[in-house]
Amino acid sequence: MQKRSIIALFTTCAALALGSAHAQELRVSQAYARATMPQQPAGGAYLTIENRGKAADRLVGAATPVAKSVELHTMSMQGNVMKMREVGGIDIGSAATLEMKPGEGYHLMLMGLRQPLRAGERFPLTLQFDKAGKLEVEVSVQEAAGGHRHGH
Repeated sequence: MQKRSIIALFTTCAALALGSAHAQELRVSQAYARATMPQQPAGGAYLTIENRGKAADRLVGAATPVAKSVELHTMSMQGNVMKMREVGGIDIGSAATLEMKPGEGYHLMLMGLRQPLRAGERFPLTLQFDKAGKLEVEVSVQEAAGGHRHGH
């Protein structure tokens, strides 16, 4: 009985160590969100994820206390129309960098904002990866380019 407990404990520790090893290979930088207007229900957040590891990973979700939910979205131009859609995950290849920026590619939608996002403030964001597990980052709120205060 005691031998099984030791093996179970070792297996759990090995899995946790493997998860944290993957997390150490991911570097998140330039995490920011756009300031929002009062009563605005959603906002956009952007960041850069660098995978320094030998294995690909996948961002599968995110959460923050400032919003009811966080959705992974992609934007693309289809003719003259900007299309935005939710995606189930974002692949980050080995030795690759994913850069989220306004107006193109991927971004995070902060849905059901609990209060307006004000320039100069910061808030925590927890990213969920397939292999690396959870990774917490700090997001800084910036005034939208050109002084416009909206989510995208």
